[in-house]
Amino acid sequence: MEIILKEDIAGLGYKNDLVQVRPGYARNFLIPKGYAIVATESAKKIQAENVKQVAHKAEKLRKDAEELATNIGDITLEIAAKVGESGKIFGKVTTTQISDALRSKGFEVDRKKISLDSEVKSVGNYTATLDLHKEVKHKIKFNVIGD
Repeated sequence: MEIILKEDIAGLGYKNDLVQVRPGYARNFLIPKGYAIVATESAKKIQAENVKQVAHKAEKLRKDAEELATNIGDITLEIAAKVGESGKIFGKVTTTQISDALRSKGFEVDRKKISLDSEVKSVGNYTATLDLHKEVKHKIKFNVIGD
């Protein structure tokens, strides 16, 4: 029996795959649980259109992420922090502060998409990685200066 998977199933296939299974497995388990639908001609056409639309949306998101990375370029951010006499800062610089600094420069990046390459606990130059898309990563530099 030919079915279209609605979810990823280990050992069988991935979402939107067209697979051959035994009729009993499809009728008694996959279809009642909502894991699959019967692969009729109309269901195949709908599935093909859905795959095309999802691919188009994913490509647009990737292009938008690449454009944002290009616009950010080699920018160096200045992050002000309260500093003790030894050059150590009180607390540490967080991704929220980097996100706010990017926002002040006109770039909207969620703090959850920023990862610090090392812990920032003193004044100096550091780098952070922006995870803009699963295929687009961008490194930015930032300076921590005394307040």
